[in-house]
Amino acid sequence: MASKGHRTAVGRMTGAGPIIDSKAEAITELMLEVAQCFFKIRALGQKTGLITSWGGGAFGFIRSLALLGPLTVPQIAQMRPTSRQRMQRLADELAAEGLVEFIENPRHRRSRLVRLTRKGDAGYREMNTRLLAIASTIGVALSETDIRKTANIVRQLSDDVKARS
Repeated sequence: MASKGHRTAVGRMTGAGPIIDSKAEAITELMLEVAQCFFKIRALGQKTGLITSWGGGAFGFIRSLALLGPLTVPQIAQMRPTSRQRMQRLADELAAEGLVEFIENPRHRRSRLVRLTRKGDAGYREMNTRLLAIASTIGVALSETDIRKTANIVRQLSDDVKARS
C-alpha cells in the first residue's frame, strides 16, 4: 500500500516516498569528490613533505599567522574544525621547533598571542613556494575562471555545513 504524500528533505511532495532531486544528487557527488580529492591531496602533501610530522594542520596554522599576524590559540581553533586543545598541542610543538613563539597579549592576561619567528616565516615561505610549484602542475586544462568559481562554490558549501554544525 502506498504511503500518503509527504515532504522530502528538498521540499517536494511525493506519493510513495522520498525522491531525491538532481541538485541533491549533484551536491552529494560533489561532496564525495571533494572528500576523495582531499585524501589525494593529503597523500601528495605527505609525499612532498608539505605535510610534516606535525600533520597537515601545521601549514594551515603557520599560514594563518603569516596572513593575519599574531593570534591566540582559541582564535586559531575557531578558524578550524578542531579543538582548542589540539591547536594548543600544535602551537607547543611548533614553538619547540622554533617556528612560533608565545608573546604577551595586551588585551588578555592569560591568553598569550602566538606569532611566527623568523625561522617560522622562512619555513612558511618555503612551503608556500613548494605548494605553488605543485599547484602549477595540477588542473592545467582548467581555466582560472572555472577554478576560482569552483573554489567559491566549495567555500559556500563549507559555510553551509559549518552553519549546520
